[in-house]
Amino acid sequence: MNKTLLFIAGLLFFVLTNELVAQERVYSITSFGLKADSKKNASPVLAKALDKIKRDYKEGTNVVLKFPRGQYHFFESGSAVREYYISNHDQTNPKKVGLAIEDFKNLTIDGQGSEFIFHGRMIPLSLLRSENCTLKNFSIDFANPHIAQIQVVENSPEKGITFKVAPWVNYRISKDSVFETYGEGWTAQPAGGIAFEEATKRLVYNTSDISCPTKGVVEVSPRLLHAPNWKNAKLIPGTVIAMRTWHRPTPGIFFSHNVNSVLENVTVHYAEGMGLLAQLCENITLDRFNVCLKGPNDPRYFTTQADATHFSGCKGAIISKNGLYEGMMDDAINIHGTYLKVISRVDEKTVIARYMHDQSWGFEWGRTADEVQFVRSETMELLDGTNRIAEIRPYDKNQIHGAREFYIRFEEPIHPDINEKSGFGIENLTWTPEVNFSGNTVRNNRARGALFSTPRKTVVEDNLFDHTSGTAILLCGDCNGWYETGACKDVVIRRNKFVNALTNMFQFTNGVISIYPEIPNLKGQQKYFHSGIVIEDNEFDTFDAPILYAKSVDGLIFRNNTIKKNTGYKPFHWNKNRFLLERVTNAKIEE
Repeated sequence: MNKTLLFIAGLLFFVLTNELVAQERVYSITSFGLKADSKKNASPVLAKALDKIKRDYKEGTNVVLKFPRGQYHFFESGSAVREYYISNHDQTNPKKVGLAIEDFKNLTIDGQGSEFIFHGRMIPLSLLRSENCTLKNFSIDFANPHIAQIQVVENSPEKGITFKVAPWVNYRISKDSVFETYGEGWTAQPAGGIAFEEATKRLVYNTSDISCPTKGVVEVSPRLLHAPNWKNAKLIPGTVIAMRTWHRPTPGIFFSHNVNSVLENVTVHYAEGMGLLAQLCENITLDRFNVCLKGPNDPRYFTTQADATHFSGCKGAIISKNGLYEGMMDDAINIHGTYLKVISRVDEKTVIARYMHDQSWGFEWGRTADEVQFVRSETMELLDGTNRIAEIRPYDKNQIHGAREFYIRFEEPIHPDINEKSGFGIENLTWTPEVNFSGNTVRNNRARGALFSTPRKTVVEDNLFDHTSGTAILLCGDCNGWYETGACKDVVIRRNKFVNALTNMFQFTNGVISIYPEIPNLKGQQKYFHSGIVIEDNEFDTFDAPILYAKSVDGLIFRNNTIKKNTGYKPFHWNKNRFLLERVTNAKIEE
């Protein structure tokens, strides 16, 4: 009897094991003719490989595409060409894409430690309309970044600045005597920049965004230039400057309309936009996703042109853990939705609403049965109750793709005040996520550390915010400029360490932690915007006064935190208060 049972058990194990094996199919990129460390253009090869994998796919199969460890080069020639409308980016089209991964299920891209190097101006990788996909074990970089790095050699109050151009930067002097950089398919005349300390790679104290006027520049010798009209006493010799424009045409990784996406051990060293931009996705996990330099000996001082990670109109859970974010020209993470502005009232249940910001339009905003709420822009007060979408369709286009205005009919009548003259925004509550941001390091970047704008549970814990230059954590909300939603209702900020934030002044930087919704008429506000915020068991190591700034909050707890003063910099912030509260109720502040 025992032998029979053992035989049956063994047979079952054999069948189940083979069934599991049969459900996974592994491809190697070498089988498509692409070898590691060759100069062969990987763009057309990846297009063919992905097409074959999609044609071979059988429902329920787990598919893995592996890259033998090495370096792979992607060029614009032979790349995918797409019309993408990407939140918080320049809406320029068409766009070139190195790896266009679209309409896949159960796919894993495993770089096995490979470096993906991109040339020209392109999106390195896009993942759209896909389910249960994982990207892991590779890095993204550009051979010739669009940010130009220089170093100050001499600085004379009378004669201007002499600077040395980094060896990888292609430059020339334009016909009108301006410093100009260029690459494959692009040119730039950077007029602004960010200054870094040579030894530490931190932003230079009290400089913020600097002007870089190069009109009249002359070449003293190869890679050594003199700009007579560039005068800034704070830029001492040795200062490294990332000269940049404000353009952000392409993120490093673009996600849209995905379910259950994972980024594991993936690093973005440079992108001409966000490191990762995700919109209208459900459930995203970042584990050891980095936007960082190539170690302490990397000659570069900068990484991405904008945020390291940015999530627009997502839902489910956003988990970001064990990441390193440094040298960005903006924040480590920003999570929000987008307010549509009511531009016309059609009837008691129907409005025409519009995307307002020039870098956020053209993509889907909502669906039938989505739950919404209305906010009065002037006071950022939410109307009581919610509503649901009965019908939504593009108004200025025949399709959602590329639309900026929407015809929206609701299930219930809307408030009589909502019309084109009263200044109302609409927030989609269905597309709002829970957030866990934990075990990350954010350092040496421009602007701010982490931004959160979601009404669902948000936990920010066990992170290091080291010289973020501006505010370390911002809870915002704005229906007047960026039109980024919305009110936070349940936030826990705990066991984080903050080291010398606020070395520079940027937007919303009123404290190490800044709760700062944009409210044009705060005096006229009757309700409160944010609520349910707990800040506990954190360590603040700071040279200046402001720790916490809060505006329009109902329910704020600050307890069991340690505050240490250092002499790393001279205090300069206009806010001399450790705690500055405006229109805050039910607050408990314990030093």
